[in-house]
Amino acid sequence: MLTLPNPDATLTPYRLQGDPLIPRAPRVPLTRTAFAAAHVISDPLRERSPWDTRPAVDWAATLAFRQNLWDQGLGLAEAMDTAQRGMGVDWLTALELIQRTMTAAKAHPLRPRVACGAGTDHLTLADLATADAILAAYTHQAEAIEAAGGQLILMASRAFTAINADEAIYARVYRHLIDGAQQPVILHWLGEMFDPALAGYWGSTDVNRASDFVLGLIAENPAKVDGIKISLLDQTHEQAFRARLPKGVRLYTGDDFNYAPLIEGDGQHYSHALLGIFAAIAPAAAQALEALALNDSATYNALLAPTVPLSREIFRAPTRFYKAGIAFLSWLNGHQTHFIMPAGFQSSRDIVHYAAVFRLADQARLLQRPDLAEERMAHLLALHGIGRG
Repeated sequence: MLTLPNPDATLTPYRLQGDPLIPRAPRVPLTRTAFAAAHVISDPLRERSPWDTRPAVDWAATLAFRQNLWDQGLGLAEAMDTAQRGMGVDWLTALELIQRTMTAAKAHPLRPRVACGAGTDHLTLADLATADAILAAYTHQAEAIEAAGGQLILMASRAFTAINADEAIYARVYRHLIDGAQQPVILHWLGEMFDPALAGYWGSTDVNRASDFVLGLIAENPAKVDGIKISLLDQTHEQAFRARLPKGVRLYTGDDFNYAPLIEGDGQHYSHALLGIFAAIAPAAAQALEALALNDSATYNALLAPTVPLSREIFRAPTRFYKAGIAFLSWLNGHQTHFIMPAGFQSSRDIVHYAAVFRLADQARLLQRPDLAEERMAHLLALHGIGRG
C-alpha cells in the first residue's frame, strides 16, 4: 500500500485495484483514423547540460514505444508538441526521429499510418520576420519529411503570431504548402492553452472569424487536405466546425477533455483522433475504437469513460505541461527505465499531480504492470519525503 498526497497537503493510503487492460491488436478494421502523438525518451546517461544542449535520445526505447502503439492498431503523429518540439527537442533531433520512425513503420506488419510535424523551429523568430522567410522555413522541413516518406502535418508556427500576421500572410504561406505537398496534408490548429504564443492564430482572436478563414482555405483545394486537427478544448466549436468541412476532409480531434463523445459522434458527424492522450491510454483507446467499429457503444463508453478524468488531470492548466504526465505513465508501465525528460521537463509538474495521475490510471485499468508501477511510484514518493503507508 502507498501513501499518496492530496491537494490539501494531507496524505491518504491507497491500494491498487490491479486490473489492467491487456494491450492487443484490433480484431476488426477500425472506422476512425486514430493518431497517437508520442513522446521522446531521453538517455539520461548521455544527457549533458539538459537546458542548454540537444537532448540525448534513447532511440531503442523511443522506437519500441512506437512499435507498441502500432501493435495495437493506432497510427502515429510523429515529432509533434507531445515530443516537446520547441520545449526541449530541436529540429535536428526531430528529423532524426522522423527518419528512424519512418524506417520502422515501413517494416511493421500492420503498415501503420504515420504523419509528421513540419514547422519552422529550426530558425529563431528573429529570422522569421516575413512571409517569405516563414514559407521557406516550412518548405525546408516539409521537403525533409517527404524525403523520409512521411505525410505532412503543418504544425502551428509561433512565427505568424510573432509578426502579427494577417489573413493574407496565412493564406499565402498555407496555400503554397498545401498545393505543393506530395500527399494531402493535415492542418494543425493549436489553441493558446497548449502554447500561449499561438494566441490569435489564423489572424484573429475571434474564434468564429478564424474558423471562417481556415474553412475557406480548405475549401479552395479540399483534395489536398486530409484533415485538420483542432485543439481548442471546446466541444461545441468542434462539432459546429466539422459539420462545415468539405466532404472527405476529416476533423481530427485534439480535444483531450472531450474526445470520447466527439469520436463517437452525434449521428451525423464524428471526429477522428490526433491526440497526445492516446499514447498514454493506448489499450483503452484501441479497444474502445474496436468496439465502436462493432457498433458496440456500451463497451466503447465503458472503456473510454474512465480515461477522461485521467486525461483532464494530465492536461489540466497549465496545459502545455501535459507531456510530463505522458512520460510518467510510460515510466510506470515499463516502457522506459527512468523518469527523465528532455530539458528536465519532468519538473514541470508536482508530486500531487503525479499522485492523482497514478490513482486515475489505476482506476482506468491503465497500469499494465501493477507491481512495477507501485514500486516506481514508491521511489518517486520517497524522493519527495513520503514513505509507504
